[in-house]
Amino acid sequence: MWYNGSMLKIEKIIPGGQALATEKSGKKIFLWNALPGETVEEYSITKNKPHYAEGIATKISNHSKYRIEPEDNCFLSTSPWQIMDYEYELKTKQELVVELFREHQIAIDTPEIFTDNKIYGYRNKMEYALYYDLEKEKIFPAFHARGSHRKIPITKSSIERPEIFKHANEIIEDLNARGEEARKYQSMLLRCDQNGNVSGGLYENKKPHPVFDNLSDQILGYDYSYSPNGFFQINLPVYEMALKEIENHIKTDKVLDLYAGVGTIGLSVARDKELTLVEVDKYAFGELSKNIAVEDILRPTGSKLARSPVTTGATKRVRNGSILAELAKSEEVLDYIEPEQTVILDPPRAGCDEKLIKRILEVKPKTVIYLSCNPATQARDVKMLLEEYKIDDVKTFNFFPRTPHIENLVILSLK
Repeated sequence: MWYNGSMLKIEKIIPGGQALATEKSGKKIFLWNALPGETVEEYSITKNKPHYAEGIATKISNHSKYRIEPEDNCFLSTSPWQIMDYEYELKTKQELVVELFREHQIAIDTPEIFTDNKIYGYRNKMEYALYYDLEKEKIFPAFHARGSHRKIPITKSSIERPEIFKHANEIIEDLNARGEEARKYQSMLLRCDQNGNVSGGLYENKKPHPVFDNLSDQILGYDYSYSPNGFFQINLPVYEMALKEIENHIKTDKVLDLYAGVGTIGLSVARDKELTLVEVDKYAFGELSKNIAVEDILRPTGSKLARSPVTTGATKRVRNGSILAELAKSEEVLDYIEPEQTVILDPPRAGCDEKLIKRILEVKPKTVIYLSCNPATQARDVKMLLEEYKIDDVKTFNFFPRTPHIENLVILSLK
């Protein structure tokens, strides 16, 4: 890491959340802790390439009118947009969605953005590093400094639910009372349900991750069980807003939920339909199987049907009445796509496999509902779908306040 004293004028915030400036040489500089219109007098470099560099602004003049004092000292590690006014954050996220679609030659109106205006204390999952302070001879919870492996000890963190941070400190206090060493542990993962119950614990180095007690929550009135170590939405109140929007656009009797995770989209909005859910991760599929209230488990060919709990790894398909779940890659079950159907897509950040997009274009299901945590890959996929579909609606959801992360929903119907 090195420092540069040249003056940089911040031009704009780019997708990904950093602020863009350009050196006199034409080299692009992407900075955290800077806002459009500000002048950066000093900055530290975390990555230096021939044509661009990344870093952190350390001395700023001509402060933006949207700049506010961050809530936490560790904000750059967890939530780097703590420096901006919340209304400006919402506006910026809307503009970034429009820009990302424009980069793929798709013109959209500025989307409506949904928030419950709870900007702190919303995360129901957090992972901490452990830091040993030699002077105080104590372990502290910690985060990694942005752009490095260096650990920052913390005494305050605001984006997670307070029950999580309280429980983290109780675990740390116990370690200190027993004279434990921080280097013995990889990290500490904790998760909290909407009633304030916390599950999780320490990951010990060179040992298998422990299996923590499951938590449960209601989403749109339905019960879901999930593991603290597994995938489950971070911000349930805003997630419910997205689900209600999705539900409004389901007009068919058949629904296919791809990249289904533990099933919270399909089971919340289409439980009364002929519903098929597909998930590739065996642990998420195990939770999905429990969440559809298993009646019959379809064992591999040659075995007979049995009414018994799911055995992860052995079970490929699970059925309960008109609901079917399959353990598979979404791009490997293309025969499930049908014309008189609504297809729900909620892929990982990499977006959809091209084989899946091509199959949708061939079969032409009536409606495609695409929820994404990465509008950049979503726009790429939507561009291909526009060969046969038109965009009916675009809505943005602020699942992760104080961070640059954006959740975006696109509704497509046949032309």
